[in-house]
Amino acid sequence: MKISLQDAFFAVPEAELKAQAPAAEAAYQETVNKTGRGNDFLGWVNLPQEVSEPDVLEIESVAARLAAKSQVVVVIGIGGSYLGARAVIEALQHSFSPMLPNEKPQIVYAGNNMSEDYLHDLLDVLAAKDYSLVVISKSGTTTEPAIAFRILKQHCEQKYGVEEARQRIVAITDKARGALKTLADQSGYPTFVIPDDVGGRYSVLTPVGLLPIAAAGFSIRKLLDGARAMRQQLMEAKSFDTNPAMQYAALRNVLYNKNLKVELMTSFEPRFFYLIEWFKQLFGESEGKELKGIFPAGAIFSTDLHSLGQYIQDGSRQLFETVLTVENAHHTVPIPFDEQNTDGLNYLQHRSINEINHIAQQGTCQAHVDGKVPNIRITIPEINEFYLGELIYFFEMSCAVSGYMLGVNPFDQPGVEAYKRNMFTLLGKPGYNK
Repeated sequence: MKISLQDAFFAVPEAELKAQAPAAEAAYQETVNKTGRGNDFLGWVNLPQEVSEPDVLEIESVAARLAAKSQVVVVIGIGGSYLGARAVIEALQHSFSPMLPNEKPQIVYAGNNMSEDYLHDLLDVLAAKDYSLVVISKSGTTTEPAIAFRILKQHCEQKYGVEEARQRIVAITDKARGALKTLADQSGYPTFVIPDDVGGRYSVLTPVGLLPIAAAGFSIRKLLDGARAMRQQLMEAKSFDTNPAMQYAALRNVLYNKNLKVELMTSFEPRFFYLIEWFKQLFGESEGKELKGIFPAGAIFSTDLHSLGQYIQDGSRQLFETVLTVENAHHTVPIPFDEQNTDGLNYLQHRSINEINHIAQQGTCQAHVDGKVPNIRITIPEINEFYLGELIYFFEMSCAVSGYMLGVNPFDQPGVEAYKRNMFTLLGKPGYNK
């Protein structure tokens, strides 16, 4: 197994963890056998195996065509329609990619907010760049991406003409119905299908995530290979003692039952910022219902140790911490020797920065455990497409098992509609009464 789940930083009594095993195994069986609540949205379980070679070739072909035409590709979507792709792309790309000359297009995002200034600034950039649009929406009527697409579609048609714009717009939507599907058919846009049985937050391994990732220049084949490897491991490990997804779900539930209602997902690797954002949506939208659920939060260390660290160490005891650890860096930056040693750092000269970072993590985790903040650690050898594919599938399976253990449907999101109803009423949308 390339991902390790460790609970060495704190002690959950063996009896308490073992007591969760029957519930974890039952939840796992509900998931893999597709017998639990929301089972019409369990298409992601076998998805890594079902993405065929022709599917991959078509995605790669369209991604290459967009990349050849574009300095910028705008991904229009909200929630699961963009977070998974952004998590992978920002984990893999150069930390300062926009400031370097690139053969591959920059991926930027729209439709995930309704800031007028953001859209204005984006239009400023697109006026000076060659660009394409990837619009992602099951219905085509979700307010935030629908507004962004209407504006950007008009801009694209005015800049390039209607015929050329058709070659620069790709729609990822329902296979048969919805406003975006209708518009794509009428306009002749290339389209990819969002499977009916895969919800947005589980859609990274569909064209929703794969097309933007491929357009950014990364290997969707290796990403899928990682997901397939993790799926095989979890499918073969049918008992609690051998299945890390069950164990992680059980650990979360043990801590939840101890009234620790906040999970702080942290990493000492800033490239994981958007992976943590994706994790927050995955678990928050899956478990937060029926007045239940662990609140998913996130932090990047060491940065946030200088803001949230005080609260984590000495604040209200309501949280536990899950630490994403990356064993190996891709590069080495030596610490130079300084004759004067004014800053007192010469003692570190023979250590790598990655080693120092790991020691900082070890010291931080121990301090938090000493402060009664339980720690779970999930480790990957390095950041690449394969291990990100493993992580994605691992978290998806863990989330489903954890949700069923909690007694909720992990695949609906009824609470998301509340703000929309109020917004539509206040906006005077036809059919919504005050």
